[in-house]
Amino acid sequence: MKLFHLILAATLLYSCGKNNADKPDDPPPSENETTVTVMTYNIWGARSGGIPDLQVIADVIKRANPDLVALQEVDKNTTRNAIHGDVAKKLGELTGMEHYFVNAINTWGGEYGDAVLSKLPIKEKKGYNLDVTPELGGERRSVARILVEKDEKEFYFISTHFDHLSNEANRIKQATDFVALTQTFDKPVIVGADFNATPNSNPMNILRQHFSYGCMDVNCNQPTFSTDNPRTTIDYLIYTPQTAFTSQMYSVYTWAKSESDHFPVLATFKINF
Repeated sequence: MKLFHLILAATLLYSCGKNNADKPDDPPPSENETTVTVMTYNIWGARSGGIPDLQVIADVIKRANPDLVALQEVDKNTTRNAIHGDVAKKLGELTGMEHYFVNAINTWGGEYGDAVLSKLPIKEKKGYNLDVTPELGGERRSVARILVEKDEKEFYFISTHFDHLSNEANRIKQATDFVALTQTFDKPVIVGADFNATPNSNPMNILRQHFSYGCMDVNCNQPTFSTDNPRTTIDYLIYTPQTAFTSQMYSVYTWAKSESDHFPVLATFKINF
């Protein structure tokens, strides 16, 4: 039985690239190396039962200490989240980071969408939307894009979230439209997202034609959902073009489970341009 428990403990601590569910030690950068640490986190901010504690979410972010955070399921001035008001703004205040929110749909007397947080000065902000197939209905989604710079290297950072309400057709459409959108951008891109799609699904195969997975294991199979019953991978950090970044660390924060049904994902990328 002791052997069984040791194997179980090792399995629970598995993370893609490094066997550590907490933030691994970053490799020491070389003298001329520039790295950026990014996180994606679906904060379950629109759930109907109970209101998440933003201080706990902020503490998770501060413990991970990323330069940039992509947030999904973010409320702004809704009645269901009236205690928090503008969630992205408040998380920005609690973490000491700049924020930018983009609305996907109007609901509960306010707005619901995606947001980004940044320690790096935001040079530009722009929002887009991803529609659904009219015949199927579902939820329109948002794309929050900021332009940032680190060591004179400019790139875009994006947060987005694909539809989950209908069958795969909406996610296929949103993946196709998202690739077409990002192909118009004039700088390298890092994306943090809840794609509501497993690694080898059709939407992810569409994204893979243009983006590289941040995970060193192309399948990225460590579960990110749900925190109560980890069983599927639907949250990702991806980038384009392939030569712009090199993944140095990629980890699912499996200890962070108290305020969301998703685990946050953290990565460190070397900037190559």
